[in-house]
Order: sequence, then C-alpha cells, then structure tokens
Amino acid sequence: MNENELAKIAVDICYKIHTTLGPGLLESVYEAAFAYELEKRGIPFTRQQGIIARYEDAVLDVGFRADIIIGNKLIVELKSVEHVEKVHHKTVLTYMKLTGIKLALLVNFNVNLIKEGIFRKIMGNLDD
Repeated sequence: MNENELAKIAVDICYKIHTTLGPGLLESVYEAAFAYELEKRGIPFTRQQGIIARYEDAVLDVGFRADIIIGNKLIVELKSVEHVEKVHHKTVLTYMKLTGIKLALLVNFNVNLIKEGIFRKIMGNLDD
C-alpha cells in the first residue's frame, strides 16, 4: 500500500474510534484502540517507535517517540488536547524530517467532529 492508501485507512480508523469512544479520554486510550484496529486489519505498524536525531557525527539520545508508524510510510501522531498548538505541528514535521517519512497525520481526538481534529502533513513528493 502507498502512503495515501494507508492515510485513508488511518482516517477511517480515527472516525471509527471517535464515534465509538468520543472525545475526552487519555491519548493512551486512543493509541491502544488505534493499534487494535491496525492489528485487526493485519497492517504492519510500530508503536512508540524511537526516532534517532543526529548532530554531526553524534547520535543524540533525546527521546523522540512517534505514536504510530504504519508500514514505514505514515506517521500518526495522536493527541487528546483542548487545542492543537503550533509545537504539535512542528514536532510532527521534525519526526518526518528525521525519519524520511513523507506523510503524517496529526490527530486530535478531543474535538466534537473528528474531521476538525485531523491535520495532514506532506514533505516532498509522495509515491503513487
């Protein structure tokens, strides 16, 4: 599957989770539900994957962790916050830069309509 196909599945999963659980839960609950849905569909992913940062010849152990990376092609960063801040967007862009992954979704479940909480980030050209 390409990035766009994975993103469509991820958005569908977000919709299902949001309509089932609603807003206001901890981020960890949404992450567990998201992982469960990916497992049910047999889609390969990693959860809380460490992201390496480098500076010159040094590997910096700074504790970056992406919530979900699907098929090494899509980062899904989950939030359950009152407002998505600029720093959340910047963090996702940093994850993309450090991993070389070209597509990401920043998802805030603490909204009335899930479509208001999904932000798509693209870096470079996506493969079709």
